[in-house]
Amino acid sequence: MAVSLDGLKAKFGGKFTKEKISAGLDIGTAATKLIKLKFTNGAPQLCAFNIEPTPGDVAGLLEKYAGSHLQDVKRVNVSVSGPSSIIRYVPFPKMKKEELKAALKFEAEKHIPFAIGEVFLDGCILKEDLPDNKMLVLLAAVKKDALNQRLKSVNEAGFKAAVVDNDSLALINAFNFNYGSDPNIKAKTVALLNIGSSFSNLNILESGIPRFTRDFQFGSHNFTQKIADVLSVDFKGAESFKCNPDQVRLEKVKPAIEAMLSNLANEVRLSFDFYESQSTATVAKLFLSGAGSLFVGLKDMLGGLMGSEIAYWDPLKAIPLSNGLDPEKLKPVLPQLAVAVGLALRSQ
Repeated sequence: MAVSLDGLKAKFGGKFTKEKISAGLDIGTAATKLIKLKFTNGAPQLCAFNIEPTPGDVAGLLEKYAGSHLQDVKRVNVSVSGPSSIIRYVPFPKMKKEELKAALKFEAEKHIPFAIGEVFLDGCILKEDLPDNKMLVLLAAVKKDALNQRLKSVNEAGFKAAVVDNDSLALINAFNFNYGSDPNIKAKTVALLNIGSSFSNLNILESGIPRFTRDFQFGSHNFTQKIADVLSVDFKGAESFKCNPDQVRLEKVKPAIEAMLSNLANEVRLSFDFYESQSTATVAKLFLSGAGSLFVGLKDMLGGLMGSEIAYWDPLKAIPLSNGLDPEKLKPVLPQLAVAVGLALRSQ
């Protein structure tokens, strides 16, 4: 399992050949998102994007991509998320990179809730100047059976996985690529809340370096089910309402949605409190992404509950579009593409 930290520091960046194609596949619970980038002298350009409902047969969808958007691609970058994967930020005794690999398994046993024999492990040094001769290490683990199942679908479609990442790290990669040099952001501590269909993840970045990651078993499906209950419609009808709500029924469901968001806001606030108790920094701003963040009025409702500044961010802000791509078609789905963009930005 590879840990993606491109864009955090120059030493984490990859070297690109004169021109290459890179594809990111974010295979979510409800939808699979594809981003295809062409790199010319290291500069990316968006060649293709697509969002499809995730079928039971993921390999079948990838075969469809192989015959269309990915005809010229043999290797793709994929990610893992949810309860089968985990990220921890761990103080290690100071050591060299080559020594870290040998120490990883021993140290990981103290910090992950899985049996070491059941997981793939990877790690990366984030800071080497902690007190008491320590360094900060990002530790990532994924259960072998979950990853092998993901790789099986990719292989059955005729592809190979070039990079296996974690959703949170891919998200951070995309954010730092697009906003890492923004003078209003690069020296601050910010949080990224990605609301998916079944799971959400929160990441706190301190001057672009990840310092806190937490997953929530909460997503847009929770909104959909609550809407279905309040309006007495089926799940499909509730999904349709989310995409095109009328004002009368929106006012009817708003109290129920606010109650759910209140629970999410409390969990996010507790995460901020924990992080800030361990650091001298405070979270200055919260950025939203993911399909679940697109519900009408969610940003304002969550901002009111949090009492803090919240904004959407553009995962393609610094990536131009190739000729023929319609930016108007991209606008409504941009928050859903963040993880796939982060994956495609990984060098192979």
